Amino acid sequence: MADSNEITQAVKEKYGEAASRVASGGAASCGTSPSSKCCGGDPITANLYESGETSGIPEQALLASLGCGNPAALAQLQPGEIVLDLGSGGGIDVLLSAKRVSPGGKAYGLDMTDQMLALARENQKKAGIQNVEFLKGQIENIPLPENGVDVVISNCVINLSADKDRVLAEAYRVLRPGGRFAVSDVVVRGEVPPEVRRNIELWVGCVAGALKDSEYMSKLTAAGFENVTIEPTRVYKVEDARQFLSAQGVDADAIAPQVEGKFVSAFIRAKKPSVS
Repeated sequence: MADSNEITQAVKEKYGEAASRVASGGAASCGTSPSSKCCGGDPITANLYESGETSGIPEQALLASLGCGNPAALAQLQPGEIVLDLGSGGGIDVLLSAKRVSPGGKAYGLDMTDQMLALARENQKKAGIQNVEFLKGQIENIPLPENGVDVVISNCVINLSADKDRVLAEAYRVLRPGGRFAVSDVVVRGEVPPEVRRNIELWVGCVAGALKDSEYMSKLTAAGFENVTIEPTRVYKVEDARQFLSAQGVDADAIAPQVEGKFVSAFIRAKKPSVS
């Protein structure tokens, strides 16, 4: 089992490589090459955004997306709100959020990867969106003061963290009383054998770490959140991972009964209690 520093470094390298490929005219992939069938290909990252929704958003922001959902749309953002995107990557969800909270609102993007930050800032410049600020840092240590954000969003990033409790505690800290936690992430439903789970998780998220849905809810509650819900948005079938599993020497047909429908993208909602 890798330690937290090794996991963080692995994620940083993978997403730095993905940003560099996009900046060079390619498409993002969290595998080792653009042809990898990891989370850079269908069905995880495909068709997450409506065509009209991304009008005016640079193509490179779309190409750099390695998410598993559309939190900017699902979070029901309102004009005037302050929103923070954890693990903002090429910036697509930040730019979409900035449009939704305008006028009067602002969208922050937080990323630890220099290449992704450079790409995101270039995408912001191309889009001509002013109410955006990209910050460098780790989602386990958010460089913002407490009680200053209305909504925390994230797109398939928290599952990559080696210290999810710390991430959730930080999200709680920066949210204002009554603020909303509204993220897309990969979760596991039911029991899956550890050796099988590891292979599927590598395909789903490139770094093993997806929580069980019940564990995610427990961790949010422990962090202080209330009204926690998990809504599945995509259910992954073994067929979706067949090519990746075959390359790993895994018999997809043999493991199908153990994993079919147990890995899902989900929209996870919670609320920071209001001050009485």
